[in-house]
Amino acid sequence: MGKFKSDFLRILDERGFIHQISDPEALDEKAARGPITGYIGFDATASSLHAGSLLPIMMLYWMQQTGHRPVALMGGGTTKVGDPSGKDETRKLLSEEQITANLKGIKQVFSKFLDFGPGKAIMANNADWLDNLNYIAFLRDYGRHFTINRMMTFESVKMRLEREQPLTFLEFNYMILQAYDFLELYRRENCVLQMGGSDQWGNIINGMELIRRVEGAQAHALTSPLLTTASGAKMGKSVGGAVWLNADLLSPYEYWQYWRNTEDADVGRFLRLFTTLPLDEIARLEALQGAEINEAKKVLASEATAMLHGRKAAEEAAATARKTFEEGRLGEALPTFEIPASSLEEGLGLLTAMVTAGLARSNGEARRAVKSGAVKVNDEKAADERMMLTPDHVNADGVIKLSFGKKRHALLKPV
Repeated sequence: MGKFKSDFLRILDERGFIHQISDPEALDEKAARGPITGYIGFDATASSLHAGSLLPIMMLYWMQQTGHRPVALMGGGTTKVGDPSGKDETRKLLSEEQITANLKGIKQVFSKFLDFGPGKAIMANNADWLDNLNYIAFLRDYGRHFTINRMMTFESVKMRLEREQPLTFLEFNYMILQAYDFLELYRRENCVLQMGGSDQWGNIINGMELIRRVEGAQAHALTSPLLTTASGAKMGKSVGGAVWLNADLLSPYEYWQYWRNTEDADVGRFLRLFTTLPLDEIARLEALQGAEINEAKKVLASEATAMLHGRKAAEEAAATARKTFEEGRLGEALPTFEIPASSLEEGLGLLTAMVTAGLARSNGEARRAVKSGAVKVNDEKAADERMMLTPDHVNADGVIKLSFGKKRHALLKPV
């Protein structure tokens, strides 16, 4: 007999999603008896979520797949305050217009993973209740349930104080507002579970306690491990910046490449977390050795890309990579950046071109790449950092191909 009776917790456990559960037996019992409702909150701090948000999204996915009702809670209200968790400085405050635009951007992703509609997954926005709170009444009704003593023990608070970084009263209120979100969702949707990263444990426990004190009911907390790569890099970041989930910020091909470049030691773990492949198939792929592990990475890349951008986009990305890297031909779907034809007539500096194509974040980074021999123009090594690109560099396909290392490529197209 397995550790859990409910399919929901069993799958999360087997695939590596669980870090802590407040009362595992009671939650498992509820989930085994019938559908439960659980939520995860997503603040609108950017116009797209990035790959670091995939783990909580996949938790909601498996919740629905095992017969339960997930709630994706948009932080239209809490984004105005800013979550201090995991930060040692105050987040930049966003305007109402920025938050509205960001919410529109991040909502696009969820329909790829969740099925919304009557009786199905729910998308909510905490601005619906937080924007209209009466501050005095709110403090009187709920503020008395929170002690400064308890809040000072939370890691997010201790870290800021230990580093002698200011923690504003605005941010201090965030944990109370998040707790109130849990209470509101319990009242509105009979939501009994809040999930999140392990840095959210204290905030989630606050919400559980508030529901217990105000409603006399038991709610539950479940957190996932904070994810880093085998080399310690933060999930969702790459050399070129954030790995965005929206296709207008990162193409399906670049997204596919991000997963293709996974470190060997992470392949099995990422297949369990970010794909729906059966565990026995993952075990087979994870056991591949030497150069064969690259086949497992391609499977990871294609499965992860298919979940977000669709199977057709994943197949096109894989085909482009095959043409580019294995067959030595120019792939059609490589990231393409238009440049004025006149800039080539005048001579376009290679370093500037590298930054324009997103292959380097600065001229300095591009210069170092050229000096190390990592840069190619039309598959020929560029040895001079002062190299100027001219119309003579435009190839038969009407583009200039730039490469940084073996795996990162982009096209410049004069217009």
